[in-house]
Amino acid sequence: MKRLVAAPNLALATLWADQLCGAGLDATVQRAWAGSIAGEIPVDQALPEVWVMDERRHAEALRLLHWACRGCGEQVDGPFEQCWNCGAARTD
Repeated sequence: MKRLVAAPNLALATLWADQLCGAGLDATVQRAWAGSIAGEIPVDQALPEVWVMDERRHAEALRLLHWACRGCGEQVDGPFEQCWNCGAARTD
């Protein structure tokens, strides 16, 4: 099991984990409810995290979550199949 990314909120963490699972990678959300104790612990320690269960597929999972548009070079995060900057379709 290896950590992929901390998400800014639970909704995005869940969306990203679902995207990875849909692509055949076993992923899970950790610290889903830790936001309720933010302030008691550092805020960055209370963010939900997405983890991939098979460490060997870590790089593959990162490529699915973060990609660069071949049309304009914009960095796109998450399950988008189209660049929000130029509208080009994801090709990888």
